[in-house]
Amino acid sequence: MILESKLPFKYLIGIVKYELIIVLTVGILTHFSAIRLTAFLPEMPLAIPAFLGTSISVLLSFKMNQSYDRWWEARKVWGAIVNDSRSLVIQLQSFLNSDQTDNIKRISYRQIAWCYSLGRSLRGNLNSIENLDHLITKTDQAQISKHNNYNLAILQLTAADIKELRLNDAIDMHGHIHLQETIIRLTDSMGGAERISKTVFPSTYRLILHFIIYLFVITLAISLKGTNNTFVIPLLLLISAGFFCIEKIAYHLQDPFRNLPSDIPVTDIANTIEINIRQLLSEEISKGDSKANDYFVM
Repeated sequence: MILESKLPFKYLIGIVKYELIIVLTVGILTHFSAIRLTAFLPEMPLAIPAFLGTSISVLLSFKMNQSYDRWWEARKVWGAIVNDSRSLVIQLQSFLNSDQTDNIKRISYRQIAWCYSLGRSLRGNLNSIENLDHLITKTDQAQISKHNNYNLAILQLTAADIKELRLNDAIDMHGHIHLQETIIRLTDSMGGAERISKTVFPSTYRLILHFIIYLFVITLAISLKGTNNTFVIPLLLLISAGFFCIEKIAYHLQDPFRNLPSDIPVTDIANTIEINIRQLLSEEISKGDSKANDYFVM
């Protein structure tokens, strides 16, 4: 994810370079063809490309709003994951006695692994628990590997451990209920993130939008056939570049887990959760010390 406040100009040009090449080709062909065929072509009033430009603006506004809503929902889901992951460890420390340190540490480490695993699975990594040996025991990994959904299996192991603690009277009913509620919230957040990742934005909307933009370029080039060529082509490129930049940004935002610069920084968030949990466990760790940083892309 791009974390700088200034958006690189090179990035903006890079995401629309192919569309601009098409615009340049279409614009030059249309403009010079219109000049040569002036006697045969009817007069194209500027009101037509102006109407198309207004329509494009409305469509882009709708798409940007829809895409940002998906992105913002994904960010809220991961915000809830941060809060519930911290709450889980604090609840364990509050409800369990000091002689349960090993159980608290095992569940806490498993929760860290769950955050990394969820981020990787959202980005399409089928083996999302790979290289998490320092967080999950071999026994747990063998159990998790039997499931199609590794993240759900991790939460199931945590729920089973809490149930065992309750059966052994290491935790009272009140603490058991609160911990189960936290696990339910984590499951809900996981489901929300998976829904966003797997729900496809209609591709026909994008195709129609591109078609209207190219139609706008053609009609504007014909309308400006009497204008100096030095100004027409740069004007077509400049206007269409603005439209395509907005469309491309909206396209990237609509899938916030695609591992693009506009994505939710799930690995960085998971790394922050690891630091917070380790510090709650009185372990010293800085942002660059996490072993998982060697295996995950931001």
